[in-house]
Amino acid sequence: MNKRNKKSQMNILILFIMLMGPVLGCGKKSNPGPTPPPVTPVNTDPAQYGPPFSGVPATKDIVMYEVNLKTYSPIGINSAMARLDSIKALGINVVWLMPTYPIGILKASGSPYAVKDYMAVNADFGTLDDLRAYVAKAHTLGMAVILDWVANHTSWDNAWIQNKSWYQQDASGNIIIPPGTNYTDVAALNYNNTDMRSAMIKAMKYWIYTANVDGYRCDFADNIPNDFWVQALDTLNTIKTHKLIYLAEGTKGPEITAGFQMSYAFSYYSTLKSLFAGTSTPTSLFTTSSAEVASLPSPGIKLRYITNHDDASSDGSTITEYKGKQGALAAFVLAAYMDGVPLIYSSQEVGYPNAINFFTNVPVDYTANPDMVAEYKKIIAFRQAHEAVKTGTLTAYNDNDIVSFEKKTASDDVLVLVNSKNSSISYSVPAALQGTTWTNGFTKINTTFNTQVTLQPYQYLVLKR
Repeated sequence: MNKRNKKSQMNILILFIMLMGPVLGCGKKSNPGPTPPPVTPVNTDPAQYGPPFSGVPATKDIVMYEVNLKTYSPIGINSAMARLDSIKALGINVVWLMPTYPIGILKASGSPYAVKDYMAVNADFGTLDDLRAYVAKAHTLGMAVILDWVANHTSWDNAWIQNKSWYQQDASGNIIIPPGTNYTDVAALNYNNTDMRSAMIKAMKYWIYTANVDGYRCDFADNIPNDFWVQALDTLNTIKTHKLIYLAEGTKGPEITAGFQMSYAFSYYSTLKSLFAGTSTPTSLFTTSSAEVASLPSPGIKLRYITNHDDASSDGSTITEYKGKQGALAAFVLAAYMDGVPLIYSSQEVGYPNAINFFTNVPVDYTANPDMVAEYKKIIAFRQAHEAVKTGTLTAYNDNDIVSFEKKTASDDVLVLVNSKNSSISYSVPAALQGTTWTNGFTKINTTFNTQVTLQPYQYLVLKR
């Protein structure tokens, strides 16, 4: 074979190899074996609905209004939304909605605190879109919205009941009602179960994202292990887009340490009620107030009230409890000014005259007693305008008949006198106040104290200098 033929054959071989290489390579790629699916990051939180509210007030500035949806006609979120402007006009900056969740039917009593589904809206009240619209309007008006959260128990037909270990059981393995209660319509949750805890926290996060709410009033908080509240509130606080409000229906100091900003003033309410009944004294009210404040770690604050949904049901109207419209207003001055932050309950501002059982529908005429509404506005407006009322040092001027105290900061000075009796009282002015001049916070009329001042039945004087 000559040199030219050898070279020609070599070129043909090289060309054959070059052509066959890609074919052989494609053959290998045609059967690569199973391909693992792409990894998708898991996000268990729903998408944020609406812009988070930037106007959540500081705790000391809160004036809260509790909304009972069953006092509106027709009942529901839309009827309540129509009154948001009126609520704002009172001076309110935080709205607390009583439970908006579907309630149980099995073993039911009609209580809104027997929650059947933590992540749904009660169809009797409206839809998720209705709740979103309510929250959005409140935000537009400059008010935060918190939901009522029921962590202690569920209804007997809640889907969670299928997970029996999520509930407390007796020695025979039967799910039980909450220990120490007669709540037969609900089943007690088991906080030793970590899966239940996780589901509870997930549901709490759901409403912050899905309805853009601003926190929770937590029902029966004292009956729930404090380490759960630490876990829950620490988790919610990872939502950095929201400033959240936490109110505990409880009295324990560790709840404040766990993250709640406010807890209930149960003792103050009881003493205030007995003061107007004539069975306690102004000194008792000061003692109770001081003890409550001292029981809380800083910066905890007490929620002060003259009624709420429980008390309006069991104790009746404020008109009954405090001996009439004027007495109810006088009591509210004490609740709003002595220390803590104030609450108004649906119907209170219009002087609804009867008890309200929150298990049932009780339509309230919200156009009644406009004179009371106007006075509530004055009381709240003065509070909001005076830092002394909110954070000032309290000096009590003890008297057998008149509740008299001064609240003072470096730049603000307020004096409050309240007659809790149904008779005129001649008040002996303390020596420290004799000769001092004050301006009435409502009438703007100046007053210079001598040795005596007369207060009419249930009259209150709110003074500044």
